[in-house]
Amino acid sequence: MSARDFAKRCLFTVLRAGFRLTPIPGATRDRLRQRFLDRHVDLLPRGPRGQSPGASHAEHRPRIQAAARAIGFAPWRSGTLPTPLPATVVAFYLPQFHPIPENDAWWGKGFTEWHNVTRALPQFEGHVQPRLPGELGFYDLRLVDAMRRQMQLARDYGVGAFCSYFYWFAGKTLLEAPLQQWLADPSLDLPLCLCWANENWSRRWDGRADDILIGQRHSPADDLAFIEHAARYLTDLRYLRVDGKPLLLVYRPGLLPDPKATAQRWREWCRVNGIGEIHLAYVQSFDRVDPRTIGFDAAVEFPPNNTTPAPITARQHLLNPDYRGDVHDWRELARQSMAQPEPAYPRYPGVNPGWDNEPRRSGGGRVFAHASPRGYRDWLRHAIGAAQRRFPAQPLVFVNAWNEWAEGAVLEPDTRLGYAWLDATRQALQPMPPADPRPCAVMHIWYPELLEELAAALRASGIDWRIVITTAGEREQAVREQVARLGLDARIDVFENRGRDILPFLHVANRLLDEGVTTVLKLHGKRSTHRQDGDTWRRELLDKLLSPERAGRILAAFGSDHTLGLVHAEGHLQPLDYYWGANEANVDYLTRRLGIPAPEVSRDNFIAGTMFWARPAALRVLLDAHLGVTDFDAEAGQLDGTLAHAIERVFSLAATAAGFRTTGVPALLGLAETASTPYPYARRSG
Repeated sequence: MSARDFAKRCLFTVLRAGFRLTPIPGATRDRLRQRFLDRHVDLLPRGPRGQSPGASHAEHRPRIQAAARAIGFAPWRSGTLPTPLPATVVAFYLPQFHPIPENDAWWGKGFTEWHNVTRALPQFEGHVQPRLPGELGFYDLRLVDAMRRQMQLARDYGVGAFCSYFYWFAGKTLLEAPLQQWLADPSLDLPLCLCWANENWSRRWDGRADDILIGQRHSPADDLAFIEHAARYLTDLRYLRVDGKPLLLVYRPGLLPDPKATAQRWREWCRVNGIGEIHLAYVQSFDRVDPRTIGFDAAVEFPPNNTTPAPITARQHLLNPDYRGDVHDWRELARQSMAQPEPAYPRYPGVNPGWDNEPRRSGGGRVFAHASPRGYRDWLRHAIGAAQRRFPAQPLVFVNAWNEWAEGAVLEPDTRLGYAWLDATRQALQPMPPADPRPCAVMHIWYPELLEELAAALRASGIDWRIVITTAGEREQAVREQVARLGLDARIDVFENRGRDILPFLHVANRLLDEGVTTVLKLHGKRSTHRQDGDTWRRELLDKLLSPERAGRILAAFGSDHTLGLVHAEGHLQPLDYYWGANEANVDYLTRRLGIPAPEVSRDNFIAGTMFWARPAALRVLLDAHLGVTDFDAEAGQLDGTLAHAIERVFSLAATAAGFRTTGVPALLGLAETASTPYPYARRSG
């Protein structure tokens, strides 16, 4: 850290401590904080910097395409929703996807938010940029069909309303065409409400006072002009109401000269002009006061604003050595939100499906890494429960956001994960699925002739298995013929011949986790043709994991011990440093990508041979990383050093990070341990 940065950090720390200790009202505190940030943003200290890779560090991002699918990709699918819904999910909606003259002048002819989205580049390893739209494409909101499809998707997946940003600047509106289109076309029947984005528009995209493009001029007269203009929306029968009252939001009430007076003017105008009572809420983007003290009815939680999780920038390997942004852990954001006490005042819960404003701030974005649809689903489910407790008559939950593409907060389908975020929304609105007690055997078959041996071992175990077979396209027909000949009741999933048995297993495990499967046995037709003892290796693993005297007891242990994550065959748990070789860099990359601690090579182990029993929940941190299919090496007969080999070494690390334990069959079943001997099936390396 430079002397200048150190001095700036010390000054800021002293000023912040003094500010926090000063006894002033919350509204005044928020106003002073905003004024300070507007005028002295240069005093904010820089966060930690990422690591610039050395000359020997190989880049892990494949330079193939930005739109490749990842593990966890979800296609569109129909589904059912409970009636009535447990809560109304309201998604913030950005209308800046059509050109306007003002943006033409400020940013260039034809500018829309898509221009920001498509210019983004990854700044560090694992940074998913650019993020590109899926089925809806680069839509233009001047087209009514674009809004109609958005609203249909919202309904299909359980989003009950959009909260559209509304841009009013002392009588001038911007980006109002989509809203006017909604008003004019009754077939656009998804409810809407307005959120007045009452900031200045600045070239920094953050509403602060420097380099203003168009500013606010708040006044009593402007308050009345605003509510008169908004009334055309508030009176529409489709407009979102709370207890029969139109819901109107303000993004930053702290910028109003007197928010309580503004609220009173609006209420009186609405009473006099036939609207009646209105329900006023403010967004906790910068302000955190009790809404009742400023004349409002409720607040709306708005993550990630007003949160300060510790940065994890220092652990990132930079692709851009000049990156000056900050990286945080999205999982910590969700944990903090769910753990916080509920406030004493009315506040609607809010959730966030991710955040990355790199498209708007090239080389300096604020990134929340490790966001996942499954984590968002859990957070949304928690928020629904909170809304039901606090607002039982009409629970509302807000999502930031439906389509903030340039800020990485998006529910709409994208090219990488498809409809996964919408799928997660639907899941959160449904009851928790029951656990599936039936164990699933997942077998990867490259050599179809070995299927008979594996099927015989499964039958001999005496367990009623659900069977999933994975294979490659060039082996599919032969595998199907073998399955028919053996009379197996099995699902066959076909994948590209990439990532050996590992990548197909991750695809299947991701699905099984969502289906509530609690126990999986991972097998594959291991032959290891580069070795003379490949068949011996496979048969030994099958015997130790699946013999009739063991299999039933292992299955029972998974049912009774919910901390049990992975179970390996004795003699096949090996130290990482024995077989480090070409895998060190890949394992380092994976632990950073998963957001788990780096391994202690002299202490940590891995399950050699990639056959084991597993609880899918124990692998969640690995599945929720949503590794891209193209991250995996193309098949070229590699004996070591691929991403698949690295994942073999990360399975147990991921389970440990998730709070699950890895154990061998003898320790689990109380059997005598065999003497430790050098591992015969791999060559020791340094």
